[in-house]
Amino acid sequence: MTKTAHQYVERESGEIRTEILYGDQLIRLLYHEVRESAPILFRLLTSARMSSILGFINFDAPMAKGFAGNRRFLAECGVELGECLQPVEFFDTPRKVFERQIRYGECRPIPEERSAVVSPADARVIVGSFRENSMLFLKEKFFAYDEFLGEDKKEWLRAFAGGDFSVFRLTPDKYHYNHTPVAGKVVDIYEIAGGYHSCNPEAVVQVVTPYSKNKRVVTIIDTDVAGGTCVGLVAMVEVVALMIGEIVQCYSATGYDDPQPVKPGMFLTKGVPKSLYRPGSSTDVLLFQPGRVKFADDIVRNMSHPEAKSRFAPDFGRPLVETDVKVRSLIAMAAGN
Repeated sequence: MTKTAHQYVERESGEIRTEILYGDQLIRLLYHEVRESAPILFRLLTSARMSSILGFINFDAPMAKGFAGNRRFLAECGVELGECLQPVEFFDTPRKVFERQIRYGECRPIPEERSAVVSPADARVIVGSFRENSMLFLKEKFFAYDEFLGEDKKEWLRAFAGGDFSVFRLTPDKYHYNHTPVAGKVVDIYEIAGGYHSCNPEAVVQVVTPYSKNKRVVTIIDTDVAGGTCVGLVAMVEVVALMIGEIVQCYSATGYDDPQPVKPGMFLTKGVPKSLYRPGSSTDVLLFQPGRVKFADDIVRNMSHPEAKSRFAPDFGRPLVETDVKVRSLIAMAAGN
């Protein structure tokens, strides 16, 4: 069976790029044949234990020895050595590559506007709305709203009802630290148990609402405080995936120094490291209250790009093209600005 290529728009150049989907044939086998014919095996393969084993096999085995071998692997992953804090000799396993630290203050500039919301990751983004009368309305495919934040979290379900969202898909080659998208005070943080489904587009469309089925960490940030971004409450949801063993909360206000667990009552500075995926591909989702943000025009426009082909489009019944964005880059502004 031939599958449509999955394409996205590179934000900086505006060019259409075709994504290399790592393990695409395996994902198609797992989410079509195994899921349908061997459901018990499918559940085993998307469990926490199997995800950890696969992660160890794929990311902790030593790479080819020597400077040349390391440099070759880094080049294949598209890693720019000039961005990295560590020297090339440091990267002797794939895990060290995916958990790399970068000079984000120099190579990932942040907007100066106080009311700017920035990307939490180097990722491919889609934006949407829960309002049926919005041009960005998307039916529940990525996640089921009522279970996404936790069915017992009625306060937050009410707070974000009818609001907007953005979905950031991190591919395996990306920088895997998540940064704070807004400035504000943490009012809640909690973990929700779940599975470890892949974030490959094929898996996303085969497993309806996968992001509300996977294990995830939810952080609720109040930005309407002194020094905050002033866009209301923001929910930052970090979602694990196949071969992602854990999400490490490691907030650092300066560089990567003195990492701290994120706790209620903390004030988070915008654009600094908050957490780390270990490793592989995964997803961040941001939720906003109704009428509080306006998404960047180019991201909205790219979603309907007439020349790009997206595997999401047939299942959503409309064009749905991602934009490749850098961490700390502008994705939205406070509504009215």
